Amino acid sequence: MAHLFEPFKIREVVFRNRIAVSPMCQYSSTNGYANDWHVIHLASRAVGGAGIVFTEAAAVEPRGRISPQDLGIWSDSHIETLAKIVALIHNFGAVAGIQLAHAGRKASTAKPSKGGKALDESQEGWRPLVSSSAIAFSQDSPVPEALSLEGIKEIIDAFAQAAKRSLQAGFKVVEIHAAHGYLLHQFLSPLSNHRQDDYGGSFENRTRLLREVVQAVREVWPQTHPLWVRISATDWVDNGWDIEQSIALSDKLKSLGVDLIDNSSGGIIPGVNIPIKPGYQTQFAERIRREANIHTGAVGLITSPEQADEIIRTEVADIVLLGRELLRNPYWPHLAAKQLGHDKLWPVQYDRAWL
Repeated sequence: MAHLFEPFKIREVVFRNRIAVSPMCQYSSTNGYANDWHVIHLASRAVGGAGIVFTEAAAVEPRGRISPQDLGIWSDSHIETLAKIVALIHNFGAVAGIQLAHAGRKASTAKPSKGGKALDESQEGWRPLVSSSAIAFSQDSPVPEALSLEGIKEIIDAFAQAAKRSLQAGFKVVEIHAAHGYLLHQFLSPLSNHRQDDYGGSFENRTRLLREVVQAVREVWPQTHPLWVRISATDWVDNGWDIEQSIALSDKLKSLGVDLIDNSSGGIIPGVNIPIKPGYQTQFAERIRREANIHTGAVGLITSPEQADEIIRTEVADIVLLGRELLRNPYWPHLAAKQLGHDKLWPVQYDRAWL
């Protein structure tokens, strides 16, 4: 029976344990560049004992940033500092992963500490925003342009080029962000996708863009390296995207070379009543793992070592992704190993902390 600290191999990449640092926006970049904050933030989580350390969402083009302060990988010039971060993560025993993203109609907003409202060109924002359809995210959001077929091709290529740069930087895992109401999710959900062409309407059509992005990324991403996709398993709204569609999608993605589905939920429209409680999203990871027969990651208010270990031991998921808990304590994996009775995990430099 697997447990939280059992190594896990996907393709030719071995993770030292089943703990992942979930992608978390830091709102600390200028023009998409990583800087000293990202170096310290991400390397600390590797020293802290996580098995895989993901960057925050890295925008595949400038207009795909959530905020002007988002990380980016749309230019070759972004590679140098990211490569430094990757080398540190690997040197400290973790695997470096990057999440590739495009915010679509949820782009060009202020960072949360500044209110998170839509920004126009006079406030460091940009126009136009793009989406599956010309439908605003909220009453306070600008109406995006519906992507043309040519625009869709450009998005697909942007993801593929970002994956190439990720490989040059040394990352071992790429995760495609198709959750939380961002661009790829905007195509998946019938709440935001009202298209009448080959990218809208039926399940087959609404999933087409994500499938084509996956195919384009898999073509340039080595067969030795894992490819993950994060989805919102449900919109939590009637007649929206739901778990049954997520299972069917996961089955299709597996056949295209996706190795793991990272299961989150919500984000497609504001004001949704989500029954948030500890582990509230693990049910989706379990069903997709069982019914689509693909590796899954569980995320969402996972805070205690016992809770995380049980998720792995009961085969609910293969990986647990921690967010806020690893912000509060980057050394959570070391404490979890001690609490669960496993061998020493912490660096020798920190041995005296446990005397």
